[in-house]
Formats: sequence, C-alpha cells, structure tokens
Amino acid sequence: MNLDAILQHNTRRTFLGKAGLGSIALASLLKPGLTQAAKDDRWTGVLNQLHHPARVKRVIHLYMAGGPTHLETFDYKPKLRELDGAPMPESYTKGQPIAQLQNKTLKCLGPQHDFIKCGQSGQHISEIFPHLATVADDIAIVRSLRTDAINHDPAHTLMNTGTLISGRPSMGSWMLYGLGAETADLPGFVVLTSIGKHGQSQPISARQWHSGFLPSRFQGVELRSVGDPVLYVGRPRGVNNERQRDVVDTINRLNLLHEKAMRDPEIRTRISQYEMAFKMQTSVPDLVDLKDEPDSIKEMYGTKGADGSFASNCLLARRLAERGVRFMQLYHRGWDHHGAVKDKVKGTAEEIDQPIAALIKDLKQRGMFDDTLIIWGGEFGRTPMAQGSGRDHHIKGYSMWFAGGGIKGGTTYGSTDELGYNAVENIVEVNDLQATILHQLGINHKRLNVKFQGLDMRLTNIAGKVVNGVIA
Repeated sequence: MNLDAILQHNTRRTFLGKAGLGSIALASLLKPGLTQAAKDDRWTGVLNQLHHPARVKRVIHLYMAGGPTHLETFDYKPKLRELDGAPMPESYTKGQPIAQLQNKTLKCLGPQHDFIKCGQSGQHISEIFPHLATVADDIAIVRSLRTDAINHDPAHTLMNTGTLISGRPSMGSWMLYGLGAETADLPGFVVLTSIGKHGQSQPISARQWHSGFLPSRFQGVELRSVGDPVLYVGRPRGVNNERQRDVVDTINRLNLLHEKAMRDPEIRTRISQYEMAFKMQTSVPDLVDLKDEPDSIKEMYGTKGADGSFASNCLLARRLAERGVRFMQLYHRGWDHHGAVKDKVKGTAEEIDQPIAALIKDLKQRGMFDDTLIIWGGEFGRTPMAQGSGRDHHIKGYSMWFAGGGIKGGTTYGSTDELGYNAVENIVEVNDLQATILHQLGINHKRLNVKFQGLDMRLTNIAGKVVNGVIA
C-alpha cells in the first residue's frame, strides 16, 4: 500500500504499528516543509482588514467575580442612606427577580461608606478606593448596566459569551479568532485568577474562557499564580532543548500526515499547541522572573511577585501586554458579600485598589495606556435591600468602568434611580458592553460571525450596540 492509502484506511495508531518510523522519514523526504509549516503556524486572524480604525491593540479585563456592590463603590445614593432601615417601597420590588430575599421582609440598607469627589472631573467614588481616586480622570464610569442572570454561573456565562447558553465561544476567543495574536511565544488569550480574603469565593468554571464551537486553539490559557505558571513547563531531567525539539518535530510530522487524511481542524490545533508549549518553556519562565523589575515598580503595585495575589497578577498583566498578548482576563474571586458588607467590601477593595491604580500609571509611563483598553466590573451588582448585614444579588442596575485607549476619561455614563435599584438612563446591556469592546479593537460586532448549526453566530448574539457615550 502507498502512504496515502495507509492514511486513508488506518488510524494513526494503526499506521504507527504497521509502518513504523521509517514512513515518517519517507514523509519528511516527500514533503520536507511539513515541520517548518508546523513551526510557522501562527494564527494571524480571520479578518483581512479591520472594519474601522482600531483605538486599542489589547484588552485587560479586571473581572471582579462574585458581584461587587455598586452602592459601596461607584454609585452614590444619598436618598438610600436617608431610608436606611425603612421598608423598601413595594413599587420597586413587586414581581421582580430576587435571588435569596424572595418572600423576605425587604428593608433599605444605606451605603456603608462615604463617597468623595475625585479628580478635576469630580466623579463620585467611594472612600474605600483612595488609590483609584488618583486616576479618576482616566476612567469612565458606567452606572446603568443590566444583566439577565440572577445567579453567578449563568451571569458569568452571559458576561463572557454573550448568551446564557453554555458552550459558546468566550470574548477572548472571539478576539483571538478575529485579530490573531501579536506574539508567537505566548498564548494570545491568557487568564489569571486570585482569591480574596474578605468574601465568599465562588468557583469559576474553565468553560468561561473556552472557545466553544471555534477551534480549541482559541481558548484561553490559565496561568497559575503560584508555583509553575503552567504545569510541566520545565523540561524533564536529562532532556535538553535539541532533544525536545526533535520530539516535537516528529510529533508534528505525524499530526500533519493525519490531518491530510482526516481533514480535522482540531489536528491543526494540536500541532499549534505543541509548538506553543515548546516555545512557552522559554517564554513563561522569563515572563514570571521579575528580577528585571525595579523595586519601585513592585512597591507601586504592592507585591514582590508570584505570590498569588491580584497585585501580582496586575504586574504580570502589564508584562503580558508588553509581550503582545491580545486579551488578558484577571479574575479576583471574593466579591460575594451576603453579610458584613461594610467591612468585607472595604477589605476586598484594599486588595485591588493599589494594583489597579498602579497598572494604569505603569501603562501610561510606558506609552501603552493609549492602545490598551481596561475594563473593571463583575457579573452583577447587589441589592439596595439588606440581607442581614449584607446585600443579595442584583441584576437591574449596577456599575462598571472603562479606561485606556479611546475612552472618555473623567466621565459618568447612565444612572440608576434614587435607590440604586433600576437602571433608568442610558441603559447598557451586557451585549452592548461586548459590542463596545470589539468596536475599540476595530471590529464591527455584527460582522465577526461564524456559521454554526445553520446560523450566523456572533459574540453579541442578536443584540448589542456600541456605547458611544464613553468613547472619546
């Protein structure tokens, strides 16, 4: 049988058993470019040209998992403070979805911290963010966000994939699919996680950064915050770079032969991931080695690095951005404050306040702020009604903010009512948020789509409009 017939009628394992490694050498002679093709297989994006001029090259999503309370952070509500302890007006809550307060006596809980006017813009920001107050003129606060999911996991799914249906591609996957990566030595979509000490730490499923129906080469890669960032990133004892290169080349030849026979796009993904893994054995240790970072920078972020903290991840995000990573998602778990909201939200804010302000200032001094988009926020907000000494999940109105390239810093967009219950002015839905992110990258969200199960699928589902009010 000739080589094509073997490949057509046998699995790769059968082929290896029958043909042996001699056929690999034969394939290499017949197609000497196979191995080089694998090495050069860097995805450059499905878009031949951008839909409009891009304002940014990359995105850093500061994901506050658990649902930060807007009423103690970025949405100043003096009327709610006046009504502290009074019954919540039924006109707000009757027939509305409430997570754990259903059929409970609903009483107003006033803001637990004072707000101060910050910067030349005079934006109201909670006193628990003294460092963020110093960059108030760089951020655009959106106070009118809404979502459709009252519980954590579906709300994460909507925020990440644009729909409540599990299994769709995540934001980072869509960006990488559309634009490609600027780096050949690191993944184009990286996820970092940290755990706060002052709130319930809800689990985050890895499917929140999955590629869904897109090839798996576009899924996010989670880098661990403590120890080896990637498992098995170090070479086994006795294996040098040349020996491992030979192994990877041989495996890639086999995979390319198998792809020729099977026409399975996942085989090409497997090839690219072998190559990426090989390159990461050099690039990842260099990424996390902070010996070249001045002590003043580490002190600015509030970390010595590699300690699993959100501060450490912010510093890593800046280093990832420098190295061409397209989308960085920093999950900080610990914002689920069903009780003791006054003390716990202050504690969680202290964990993120200094490093976020440092990230903004650091990007500025390196000339990277203007081509980086930063987003801060969680999956939903918290109720104006008390849950003991805490607040329940809330979906009708909450806050997020933008900063960086093309953003109108020092502005506030939208508002909730006087009790912080309903978004009432310039309402922003989750799909609008996603459309705006893609817009800043030069992508029309309606035109980046993939045919799947007979439908043209996109990140923003069948909705989404750009929030022009935050764009400079």
